[in-house]
Amino acid sequence: MGLKLYYDLMSQPSRALYILLKTAKYNFEPKQVNLRGGEHFTEEYALINKFRKVPVIDFNGFILTESIAIIRYLSRENIIPKSLYPPESKAQARVDEYLEWQHVGLRLHCAMYFRVKYLAPITSGQPADPKQLAGYERRMFNAIQEFDTLWLGKHEYVCGDTITVADLMAAVELEQPRMAGIDPAERFPNIAAWWPKVRQHFNPYYDEAHVILNKIVNKNSASKL
Repeated sequence: MGLKLYYDLMSQPSRALYILLKTAKYNFEPKQVNLRGGEHFTEEYALINKFRKVPVIDFNGFILTESIAIIRYLSRENIIPKSLYPPESKAQARVDEYLEWQHVGLRLHCAMYFRVKYLAPITSGQPADPKQLAGYERRMFNAIQEFDTLWLGKHEYVCGDTITVADLMAAVELEQPRMAGIDPAERFPNIAAWWPKVRQHFNPYYDEAHVILNKIVNKNSASKL
């Protein structure tokens, strides 16, 4: 049966897993789930993921949800390179430290700003409430500032001088607000120095996973000219 990856490249953790598997040269079966078309709300998909979210893997009949759990499982199955999720106890603990922090430390705020500023107006036909949006923007910038100063700057990468899955998970989250007109690299120097190295390490698959996102960014930029 092999490995099936259920994903949508508009989803940050979906992009991360897609990039990881491509980087590992692992032959997986891509199963695209159209979130914008509501495919994740079908009863058929609920049999795969009761939470009706992406990503999900089906590995020889073993179905697993939640991106961080998937990363840890695939590392134990020797699918993810050890250089990206190190087996040594302290090095792995440092990566896990970031992975635990990022859920509410970075992901929540970048995702919510994107949703309120860009996604909700498209689905509802109504512009975002300025006061509400300002609150989400402030919280997002505080989160990015923490990432820029507390996780970057002292070392080349998030968890030290070697790139890991922590860097990839952070990078895909920071891509999301770009669709809402905010590029963190323009305001935060440590991110500006670190981000291109992450993209380069995971290319060509990083760019491949962000084709749709970058089209949206370019379209929005052109409309402002």
